[in-house]
Amino acid sequence: MNNIIIPVDFSKYSEYALEIGALLAKKHNATLHVLHMLELSDSLITNSDSDNKNEMMFLLALSQKKFKPFLDKDYLEGVQVNAMIKHHKVYKEVDELAQDVNADLIIMGSHGLMAHEGIFTGSNAEKMVRNSKTPVLTVKSRPENFSLNNVVFATDLADESVAAYKKAVGVFSTLGSKLHVVYVNRPHTDFISSKEFKEMTTQFAAAGGTDQVEFVSGYTVEDGLLQYAEETHADCIAVSTHARKGLSHFFRGSISEDLANHSLLPVMSFKI
Repeated sequence: MNNIIIPVDFSKYSEYALEIGALLAKKHNATLHVLHMLELSDSLITNSDSDNKNEMMFLLALSQKKFKPFLDKDYLEGVQVNAMIKHHKVYKEVDELAQDVNADLIIMGSHGLMAHEGIFTGSNAEKMVRNSKTPVLTVKSRPENFSLNNVVFATDLADESVAAYKKAVGVFSTLGSKLHVVYVNRPHTDFISSKEFKEMTTQFAAAGGTDQVEFVSGYTVEDGLLQYAEETHADCIAVSTHARKGLSHFFRGSISEDLANHSLLPVMSFKI
């Protein structure tokens, strides 16, 4: 693991992400790319009016001023930190930076959302979880006794999910994590029999996945994963995301987003 990106807004949740990033950077001798987004509107960027330019310069200077105390942390001692400021939309520019520096991981602090919030636009953390080509680790608390030794990875056993499984194996192998692969059986239309599960597992393994998959039950995928994670004392839950958009996302939702919003454990997402 060589490069870790941490988008920050200088909140306490960003500090949680920064501290976890520092722990991983020290363990793997990685560089932290700490990124703040001004999130300026297109009209403010493209308009040449002097007032707009002055406002942009003021926001830039204010962000630069905040960076110094934000990065003045004892836990960053000995860590190579690259601080930068971008001006546009978080999830797009973070993903572009991830490609430029060949990032291995993005860490985001998030406070989560209530059920009635973010339905149409979502938080920046949600957009990153849904759209990033780089694995995204979402955290919501201070990293007391933080580790990634024991990880639960959810799969739907579809052929298209094999790539995400392989990416997860690569990442968690580097991190020294033990990976528990889980399929959550749900009632009603998504219910499958034990025989069907064995057939799906065999096909998943033949496509390049694994046949070492735990078969657990839950009213929802999130419910089954959280119960299994509690039973196995997991440090992290990992899922793949289909990057659904529009009406498909509205009606079917996103398991990765729901987990990132509601799980107290760190959640890592892998885009299919």
